[in-house]
Amino acid sequence: MAIQKINIGNSNLQVAPLNLGGNVFGWTLNETQSFDILDAFTQAGFNFIDTADTYSVWVPGNTGGESEKIIGNWTKQRGNRKEVVIATKVGWDHGDGRKGLTADYIIKQADQSLQNLQTDYIDLYYTHIDDGTVPVEETLTAYDKLIKEGKVRYIAASNVPAARLKESLALAEKNGLPKYQALQPHYNLVERSKYETEYAPIAAEHGLTVFPYWALAAGFLTGKYRSEDDLSKSVRGQGAKQYLNEKGLGVLQALDTVAAKHNSTPASVALAWLLAQSNIGAPIASATSKEQLNTLVAAVQLQLDKDDLQLLDIASK
Repeated sequence: MAIQKINIGNSNLQVAPLNLGGNVFGWTLNETQSFDILDAFTQAGFNFIDTADTYSVWVPGNTGGESEKIIGNWTKQRGNRKEVVIATKVGWDHGDGRKGLTADYIIKQADQSLQNLQTDYIDLYYTHIDDGTVPVEETLTAYDKLIKEGKVRYIAASNVPAARLKESLALAEKNGLPKYQALQPHYNLVERSKYETEYAPIAAEHGLTVFPYWALAAGFLTGKYRSEDDLSKSVRGQGAKQYLNEKGLGVLQALDTVAAKHNSTPASVALAWLLAQSNIGAPIASATSKEQLNTLVAAVQLQLDKDDLQLLDIASK
């Protein structure tokens, strides 16, 4: 099927409307399994892969960069670097003193990510988290250097406080520094208020393309976890525990209703709901099996009608 691609912000990066999360590469998937998912993802017509310099530092024995290395090995073996858009991130705490957004650190980490990814350039480089201690001008100036050197094409923001995001965007415009083209917030059917009140207006005003992370709420919106007993079904199950309440179960009920109507699944409907929101470019979701990947891909072809959107809106407000 031909998949309609979108431009990221005002950039010339074109991506299909599903962003494959690379946090599972080197964690719940080994290299061979990761290659299988990446192959299936691109064969289905998608091209946008998301990772970070810290993935997957939380696994005993890992130091971070494992996900980037797997992606780098895959693009090298497949010879398809130019056909995919790779996003990675900088700033998150590795737990060994490596963290932050100082100019020196950003430059150093960018070089490390390029080495891991076995590439000359990063398509989209994210500020992964901003703790507010480094002047935004210093961070943007480091990105400016990387862009001028051809090591980074465009920049984006993830866990940046709304006030700092506004400050960065204003400073970029005023001083001719690189401007964030995309925003990666925590946003899904059970986590709406923070994004919709604080960030959606900024995205709309500045034309930022939004790529929501935890689009399926740690797997909760797949419908896999409906009771405390279900949490042991996966290593990630505990992350869904907080949603086992009246509101969360109400959202699952609405997802079940809409999924039944379209002969679909709760996960596909949850992603289709995100895609129906303004400024959303591509939800980020990871897959550990071809079956899970098919569910994600199906969301792109699922057109929700007014009644579906209203039902989900009421259940999730």
